[in-house]
Amino acid sequence: MRTSDKKKTTNLSQEEIDQFVVSQANDDLAWEAPIRVKRSIPATISIPGELAARAAFFAKVHHEPGMAQWIERIVRERVELEESAFTEAKKQLASSPTALYSYRRAASGSMRIALRAGT
Repeated sequence: MRTSDKKKTTNLSQEEIDQFVVSQANDDLAWEAPIRVKRSIPATISIPGELAARAAFFAKVHHEPGMAQWIERIVRERVELEESAFTEAKKQLASSPTALYSYRRAASGSMRIALRAGT
């Protein structure tokens, strides 16, 4: 790409940006259509009391404001880990469909999952 093909951008100061926005504030044609967002409804799960007590302890150890926030973070991390492992297993299976693949889950060394073509 030649330099003549590049668009020249102007860096506006914060004050210039503010003036531009204020000048268009009451002009409906200057704005895009509003976007409506619906908040998802949180799911509720039950866990045994002993497990809840252990989770509350570790929430305090990790300086979380509450047990629910800590559990949400842990579940989010675990789901991301599982998605990553699943994606990797699918890639390996697609690259060599006759091979047997095994992988260990990083969070739980005792679990092993084997994928075999046709099963």
